[in-house]
Amino acid sequence: MWRFLLLSGTPGPVTLPPAFTLLQVTPRLDTGGVERTTVDVAAAVVAAGGRAIVASEGGRLEDALAAAGAALVRLPVASKNPLTIAANGRALKALAVRERVSLIHARSRAPAFSALWAARAARIPFVATYAGVYNARSPWKRWYNGVMARADLVIANSDFTRAHVLASHGADPGRVAAIPRGVDLAEFDPAAVAAERVRSVRRAWGIDETESRPVVLLAGRLTRWKGQALAVQAARRLRARGVSDFILVLAGDDQGRDAYRQELEAAITGAAMGEAVRLVGHCADMPAAYLAADLACAPSLEPEAFGRTAVEPQAMGRPVLAADHGATAETVTPGRTGWLVAPGDVDAWAAALEAALVAGPEAWARMGQAGMADVRSRFSVTAMTNATLEAYAQLLASRASAAR
Repeated sequence: MWRFLLLSGTPGPVTLPPAFTLLQVTPRLDTGGVERTTVDVAAAVVAAGGRAIVASEGGRLEDALAAAGAALVRLPVASKNPLTIAANGRALKALAVRERVSLIHARSRAPAFSALWAARAARIPFVATYAGVYNARSPWKRWYNGVMARADLVIANSDFTRAHVLASHGADPGRVAAIPRGVDLAEFDPAAVAAERVRSVRRAWGIDETESRPVVLLAGRLTRWKGQALAVQAARRLRARGVSDFILVLAGDDQGRDAYRQELEAAITGAAMGEAVRLVGHCADMPAAYLAADLACAPSLEPEAFGRTAVEPQAMGRPVLAADHGATAETVTPGRTGWLVAPGDVDAWAAALEAALVAGPEAWARMGQAGMADVRSRFSVTAMTNATLEAYAQLLASRASAAR
């Protein structure tokens, strides 16, 4: 059994094996950390002289993938239908053989079954990214989740996730590596965002240029566990205590969750908070969105496996209020870069929001600078992609050595 060498610091440029070709399997290419990381790794492989292919149903990030020099192969890999999974496995195996793929990397559970079968059939290594702490309330669900742990290399996106993989699946620690997700520091750079981009975002949110109230941004798709309803309740508690000098912006796509969006709208309207809480939908310019806010919050009800929405605002110099569980406890430093708050506790969140608002601009600026420094040293895309490519190279070298 090969052993992955856990990397410390930011490894230097990686030399890939000759004729290296990576096949990543990702359900869709819409917004999200999994999708963004797929594109980032593909770009790094191409930059290092390799070839990158992504099997996916496609989505908003297709242009970014093409710009990175990678190829998209459309397959219905988001499907959980057993017949479709089997067909996908055959298609991926044929693709791997035809394109002389060096290894297959799956980034979600349903396509992992197809990718695992294809990799074994093509006799090439299989890598899986464990990007979430999946619920497992039954033996069947534990088996379903376990497909990720059957990989030759399991990449966990935080120390928290790695510990979960080891505890839940009894995986060999030598096959499970923690590689934190990276932030694109060229994109998430305050100096690279023109003032007009920020003004455009604020106009889209209905915030006038003369508005002086602090803006608190909760970015994330509209799903209950992301905590939007909790944030609305906390804002309502603050207003009941006479603290109303703020605007809470909920930015995110409902992805078809109409009932939850309507529930949020009703809560906002019923509390007469239409001026204080804005439900603004999808935002395509997140760097500008964070600069359009003074504070960010990430009140997830369930532990985040990494928590991109707690790291990206720090890269943009914004303090963060985050739920004190999961990987956010690794990415937010209380009192230095933000606040960690008891998960799911409305009173605790109301108190934390009040404390953050009272802290004021000078404290926000100081914490924002500390957050930027932390992200640049620990959570860059370059650190993530270099560590990932190094893991690929180690895995292939180990396989080649074992074959001799």
